[in-house]
Parts: sequence; structure tokens; C-alpha cells
Amino acid sequence: MRQLRAPMAPDEDAPRPWLFLTGAIDRGAAACWQDQVVAALAGTPGCVLNPRRDHWDAAWDSDPDGNDPAFVEQVAWELGGLEQADLIACWLPAGSQAPTSLLELGLHARHGRVRVGCAPGFHRRGNVLAVCRRYGLLQVDSLPDLVRVLAAELERYSRLDADEQHA
Repeated sequence: MRQLRAPMAPDEDAPRPWLFLTGAIDRGAAACWQDQVVAALAGTPGCVLNPRRDHWDAAWDSDPDGNDPAFVEQVAWELGGLEQADLIACWLPAGSQAPTSLLELGLHARHGRVRVGCAPGFHRRGNVLAVCRRYGLLQVDSLPDLVRVLAAELERYSRLDADEQHA
């Protein structure tokens, strides 16, 4: 699986399916769960769109009007990636706040492309579970379970794509 970290944009040659990783970053305080997902899916076809930058400056999002050019670029990259993704993984661990991820979950819940991992102890778990029920989203309680779901979905997508190419 190929990985593109923000701000690298996917090109036309980026292999499908595209998996966007939304979830806890908490301005760099959250564990780097994205690397765990990428490592676990290493042999899977497709491309991961990872919003966690190698170098993030917390000052970029401290402007209450959101006008910092680096911040504007990051938000545009995330919104574009979410819209273009074939599958969206949302990981919300206990102890995290993840306000942007909650916003992104709300924006894309209706589309059916989101798979949600929400650990017991996540501060807004009840709200997340209610959204998952409302929109029929698959929800699991752990990151390993979310990775298993993603691997199966990506493999299935890959088989469907291959079948369409041979039809």
C-alpha cells in the first residue's frame, strides 16, 4: 500500500482504492496510530491518504480566523482527500478529543464509506455510536479490529476492480 502524507496530493497514477485516515491527532498529542494502520496494511493494494504531517507547527491553527496559508493548505488537502477517498477510516481512541475528526465523520457519515473505530472511554462515544446507528456505519471498539475491517474492505474493492477490468 502506497502512503501519501499531507500535503502530498494523489496523482492520477495513485493506485486505487484510496483510504483516508481521519481520527485523533490532537495537535500532535495523540499516538501515531496512522503508522500502525499503514504498517498493518502494507501488503494491501491501494493508497493511504494520511493527514498527519511529518512537521506540524501548532501556530498554524492558532489564528481564530484560520487564515494561515499552511493551515488553509492542510484543511483543503483533508477536505479534498475525504471527498476523493473510496474508503474512510475514523479512529477515535479513549482519552482523545479529536474535534476535527468528529466534524469529518459528520460530513461523510451519509455516504456509507466510513468505517469507525471508537474505543470505550472516548469522550463523545455515545454521539459517535448514535451517528453510526443512524447511518448504518460499521463500528468497532479497537484499532486492531478496525484494521481487520479495512483490510477486508480493501481486498474486496480490489477484487471488484479486477473483475470489472476483465469483464
